[in-house]
Amino acid sequence: MSEPAESAPLTLVALLHGPDQRGLVARAAGWIFERGGNILHADQHRDEDEGIFFQRIEWVPPAGAKPATEEKAFLAYARDELKMNAVVTDSAHRPRVVLFVSKADHCFHDLVLRWRAGEFPCEIVGVVSNHRDLAAAARGYGLTFHHLPIAPGGKAAGEARQLALLRKLKADVVVLARYMQVLSAEFLGEFGRPVINIHHSFMPAFAGGRPYHQAHERGVKLIGATAHYATAVLDDGPIIHQDVTRVTHRHGVQALIQKGRDLEKLVLAQALRWHLENRVLVYGRKTVIFD
Repeated sequence: MSEPAESAPLTLVALLHGPDQRGLVARAAGWIFERGGNILHADQHRDEDEGIFFQRIEWVPPAGAKPATEEKAFLAYARDELKMNAVVTDSAHRPRVVLFVSKADHCFHDLVLRWRAGEFPCEIVGVVSNHRDLAAAARGYGLTFHHLPIAPGGKAAGEARQLALLRKLKADVVVLARYMQVLSAEFLGEFGRPVINIHHSFMPAFAGGRPYHQAHERGVKLIGATAHYATAVLDDGPIIHQDVTRVTHRHGVQALIQKGRDLEKLVLAQALRWHLENRVLVYGRKTVIFD
């Protein structure tokens, strides 16, 4: 189990968005200053097309203050005075993450090893799979493995078992680490929390099975990977991170698969890190990613 750095001070992070107004940055900073807080990082963005202002502020609350009290106070100030939508979290909170896997293991191993190295401020509280292939690996890491198969014609019943488990585990986030099942709109609505997915970037040009084989047949010059939040529309959720690498006619199918897997690991890890560090603000079908 990974542990947070002992020397790091407790901080609060606020993500805000709403109609742009003069003085928003100064007013938010002034509120923190007047209460004795110290801003560590601040970043903002304005959507010129829609006139929407986005901001991320990270600060150390005043000595002796209770984080929950400061969170509530800032939320009230943002709502009532700034007229902004806001979410506030504190660095002491470690989200409870559940990994969904199938048979492919590259993203699974990468995420768990990064977590064990202390890269992710979270707790991985379980591994769920529709196959048994990764059971021994999960238990070798000290993680509880849950085999919940999806029988033909039994998707609703299978998802009901998954949802019951997620409630029991008090999951905050689900990561689809190459989980080869489509989650239904009913599942996503009932869970009501973020689900992060990773896939190759060939969709929709290379939809369906064997995407790397299709790409090889077409002689692609770039391959990539995309991490996004899962929504009711397949592979249409807000994008968190993407990356690509160049390939040539000299790369066979296996080389494309290997390069694609490397990208999938890096892209998913970065997306999860940004999410856990409260750097992702979802707005409509898009995201704002703060540095």
